[in-house]
Amino acid sequence: MTDPQVALLMLGVFIFVILLGFPIAFTLMAMGVGFGYYAYYQPGQSFFENRVFYLLTQNTFSVMNNDVLVSIPLFLFMGYLVERANILDRLFHSLQLAMRAVPGAMAVAALLTCALFATATGIVGAVVTLMGLLALPAMLKAGYDQKLSTGVIAAGGTLGILIPPSIMLIVYGATSAISVVKLYAAAMIPGLLLATLYMLYVMGRVLVNPALAPKLPPEQIEGVTWPQVFLLLAKAFVPLAVLIMAVLGAILFGLATPSEAAAIGALGGALLAAAYRALTWERLKEAVFLTARTTAMVCWLFVGSWTFSSVFSYLGGEGLIKDFVLSLDLDQITFLLLSQLIIFILGWPLEWSEIIIIFVPIFLPLLPHFNVDPMFFGILIALNLQTSFLTPPMAMSAYYLKGVAPKHVQLATIFKGCLPFLSMVFLAMVLIYVFPQLVYWLPDLFYGNR
Repeated sequence: MTDPQVALLMLGVFIFVILLGFPIAFTLMAMGVGFGYYAYYQPGQSFFENRVFYLLTQNTFSVMNNDVLVSIPLFLFMGYLVERANILDRLFHSLQLAMRAVPGAMAVAALLTCALFATATGIVGAVVTLMGLLALPAMLKAGYDQKLSTGVIAAGGTLGILIPPSIMLIVYGATSAISVVKLYAAAMIPGLLLATLYMLYVMGRVLVNPALAPKLPPEQIEGVTWPQVFLLLAKAFVPLAVLIMAVLGAILFGLATPSEAAAIGALGGALLAAAYRALTWERLKEAVFLTARTTAMVCWLFVGSWTFSSVFSYLGGEGLIKDFVLSLDLDQITFLLLSQLIIFILGWPLEWSEIIIIFVPIFLPLLPHFNVDPMFFGILIALNLQTSFLTPPMAMSAYYLKGVAPKHVQLATIFKGCLPFLSMVFLAMVLIYVFPQLVYWLPDLFYGNR
């Protein structure tokens, strides 16, 4: 068996093992060390003289010393503090009253709440779970269609993957050596575009069939004046929006690096939680613990994936795949379709972090040949990864929601509710490809021409 064939065997064994349910980070390290020992073996050397052990320790040091990754725990800490600030119910209620004249007011308010909250936290499971506890019962009680209600929450909760400050974009930037600041600027319009498509779909469906989303009950809006609505928005919507805009503005206008802005956001999240009298010692400890756990997972994924990919490349696997793809004589659009289809399929069994850290580096060396900008490719991936949370049978958003939904709401109903929003993701990807300035306009405006 040749070295490239061993590399393909290594990839196949890895996929098989993770499908069995083994922890991905440690599986990567085990595969990297195991096959790396074979790759770097020299006759006559003692066991621990094999260079694979140096590779593992060097990769561990490089990851832990990576300045780009410093922003991950800070953004996560901000998100966990905001999540525990008891702001979500106020936010949903105020937006619901402010948009009472809009078709499907509660659904549109839920999408806006999801978008803002997902941007602040970036934690899909948390947003979907909290909105499932808060907004879903309210919509069902108001007579909203089950499929529409569940689809709104499942889709809206995933927006934090794409809209800055996205953890996914930080990881992609570290993997592809692209400026996170430019990635944030590039993702802003596509993220808002996708959220807008979701809301336009809801309003269009309700205009065609008003029975799907009855108007707010009179007793819920009776006696509520616009000054009262503005006051509610000032208490719930404005503080969170100011925090997010301050963090993003500091990054986009070059006032702070992503790590510095994340530190500002973490402090702002703590102050916001304190202002809402939700910053207790227990909640602070829980936020610190969750931040440390998630950060450790991401860092060890990097260690494992860089060890795995180094050995895979050394054995010739990366070159073999590159030569195979080039032999297909694809044009740019066919390559993009093929790569996005592979990522779409990988999104069923894998989380976005594994896809970005393990499989995206396989595509990156091919981008210059097909004249594809890595920044543009990253935004397409960020859009595509929305589908991994919405596509049955492995739609994680649906499972998060089912865990907190009323018992009479079936998982199949949630799956059906996700499908129309899935089509909006594909529409957004088509629009991005047809109108690439949706990606490039803000980076060019802030940082000059490419």
